Amino acid sequence: MPYIKIKLSNNGKKAFQTLKDALKISMSEAQKLIDKKRLFCDGKLVEKKNEILKGCVELIVYKNEPKGVEIVFENQDFAILEKESGVLSHPNGRHCQYSLCDEIWHLWGKNACVAHRLDKETSGLILIAKNKNSQSSLKKMFENKEIQKEYLALVFGQTQDEFRVNEAINLNNDYENFKMRMQICKEGKEAITEFKKLDFWKEFNASLLLCKPLTGRQHQIRLHLFHMKHKILGEYLYGLEKQEIESILDHMLSKEERVKLTGASRLLLHSQRLKFRFKNENFDISSKKDIEQEFLQSLKIAHKNFKN
Repeated sequence: MPYIKIKLSNNGKKAFQTLKDALKISMSEAQKLIDKKRLFCDGKLVEKKNEILKGCVELIVYKNEPKGVEIVFENQDFAILEKESGVLSHPNGRHCQYSLCDEIWHLWGKNACVAHRLDKETSGLILIAKNKNSQSSLKKMFENKEIQKEYLALVFGQTQDEFRVNEAINLNNDYENFKMRMQICKEGKEAITEFKKLDFWKEFNASLLLCKPLTGRQHQIRLHLFHMKHKILGEYLYGLEKQEIESILDHMLSKEERVKLTGASRLLLHSQRLKFRFKNENFDISSKKDIEQEFLQSLKIAHKNFKN
């Protein structure tokens, strides 16, 4: 289990001091652990930093269980990893069994973190800040749109050769059971994506697209393509009924059932390229995966299922 309880030594000190001494961290970091409901004394949750702890003190921590990951590029400030589809960028709760952080913290320690996020089923390049300074710089660069991102997506139907979607996006508050679900609305935040058709596979009625998000909204590419009636194969959050979405999120469907419902056993979206300038040096990194063949193989499997 990635989340485990560890015992801390206790000399009747205040909660924050117990954490500071045991973990060699600052008061603010100790407060964050308390706020995250990670600290217990004699089995009871500790909620106040100045509470005097008398008894058995335990802290919930994340235990790394790395499985191995491909490092595409690395220097002293950052690394670029090849994330597999189905892997969370960051742990999403105490029931999370594995995330990319298992690899990141194993390789570079707890000060390293993702500089941006990819959806769980999106594969491809993800940028990792290896220290606090690079984390601050890279996140600011993403905010200032100084990092160019390119994706490959396989979608239903034949698209235009080139098209651009400029539709604002916001959280869909009416869909309370799926807080991550977004919607297009005039009151939302600006979202612009450019698309270029690279190929059309007539046998499968599917288009391979190069996608360039000019803004960085959650689910931007997925929602813009759904809006254009060219849903990404494997898409489940947009276009399905609530019960169908839940069955996929809860892993209640077989791979064959998922394919029949969405067109693929995973979301066919891949982070293909990252281009930016950092510390007066230009970086232009592309994925080493032959993702077109992987997408094509997914289509062949889906086509076989549809025939059956």
